[in-house]
Amino acid sequence: MTLLVQQLVLGLLIGGVYVAVGIGFSLVWGVLNIVNLAHGGLVIIGAYLTWLLFSAFKIDPFLSIPIVAAALFGIGYVLQRLLINRVIRAPIFFTLLLTFGVNLVIINVLLLLFKSDFRSVTPSYSGSGLSLGGVQLPYIRVAGLAVALLLAGAVALFLARSRVGGAIQAVGADRDAAQLVGVNLRHVYALTFGIGAACAGVAGGLISTAQAITPSAGEPYTLQAFVVVILGGLGRVSATVVGGLLFGVVETLAQTMVPGLGAGWANAIAFAILVVVLAVRPRGLMGRPV
Repeated sequence: MTLLVQQLVLGLLIGGVYVAVGIGFSLVWGVLNIVNLAHGGLVIIGAYLTWLLFSAFKIDPFLSIPIVAAALFGIGYVLQRLLINRVIRAPIFFTLLLTFGVNLVIINVLLLLFKSDFRSVTPSYSGSGLSLGGVQLPYIRVAGLAVALLLAGAVALFLARSRVGGAIQAVGADRDAAQLVGVNLRHVYALTFGIGAACAGVAGGLISTAQAITPSAGEPYTLQAFVVVILGGLGRVSATVVGGLLFGVVETLAQTMVPGLGAGWANAIAFAILVVVLAVRPRGLMGRPV
């Protein structure tokens, strides 16, 4: 029984990373109607920026999150304004090709800068944790879950209560009607992509504290973000939170309870979940009918 509880708790803690990864992906997909294949590349940029700040300036990875988020927001804003905005109304095939190409550029630039060596962020409390009733709670994972939930709450509050958030939701609902009432589509698109990139940067920072990183380490997170959004449902931050936490639990239990499954089966598990959800409930657990 204790083992099961431990795995459930670990799944929820790991799910915090998936929540952070999924929020930005869901926002960009829901508003810009772009499946951003460069999302994993943006995640790993955030991881490397966290590593640079830690190794060069000894800044705690959780304290560097605002810096990383701001840097990724700038990268995302410029990337959308100068490049992706040119194909924003093109068929989805073109946006898939473009974002796939951007992802390849990101990976190769990181390879030129950092080579393929493994890097890791190891603050003094790495490997430490607390025990509650025989259940181990690693400090890194607990803090990561807390940051992910705070990020989700901040994004939801921003979208619901701010004027810019209202404009973003209006564009997501009907871009032509939003433009008729004076919304600057190009600016809102760039802001949305920038916010999505900032969320990816936060996720990258969390990932760098929990595992070693390489330039290509972000690629699986694009798939996992896709699964999280499909599982929870596109259109609400709360749905992404549910999807991320549930995905973390299912992945952890599958790897633990099924003989022969290990970390190498993570993508296979993700695909299996994706297929089942699309077959049974295509709009996700909390998705709104169109």
